[in-house]
Amino acid sequence: MRIYGVIGWKNAGKTSLMERLVAEITARGHSVSTVKHVHHDVDLDQPGKDSFRHRAAGAREVVLASAHRFALMHEHRGPEPDLNAILARMAPVDLILVEGYKRDAHAKIEVFRREAGHDLIQPNDPLVRAVASDLALDLPVPLLDLNNTAEIADFILAEVGLAAL
Repeated sequence: MRIYGVIGWKNAGKTSLMERLVAEITARGHSVSTVKHVHHDVDLDQPGKDSFRHRAAGAREVVLASAHRFALMHEHRGPEPDLNAILARMAPVDLILVEGYKRDAHAKIEVFRREAGHDLIQPNDPLVRAVASDLALDLPVPLLDLNNTAEIADFILAEVGLAAL
């Protein structure tokens, strides 16, 4: 499975870039799924709803299914699962874009804006293969224009071997 990460500090523009990349890469005919790492508890459910009651009763997994989508909620009731455990549950696609998991061992692009108030991650992470920024930076890896989604998509697709259909 081909995976590629988009990392950076809070408010650097990761989610906006992810949204643009998904649109760009799917428009080129590739199937894309995403993983978004969050640092807070996630709950799609609401107290009193049937699915919430199933989980509260002890169900390990609950699926909410409708005509257009389904959501699988898995209660792990232990340590946070690592990225590989999450990826193993996903259906096959051409590319999985991962937002976050900045310390995991996969190739990544760092989104960097000075306004975010943090230093670059790239100098301390050899798996950061490029930096997407709106600044002129002197780096040992390619510097990509954060506002040029096609350029960033070209870079990622070349990295994962999907440059041409």
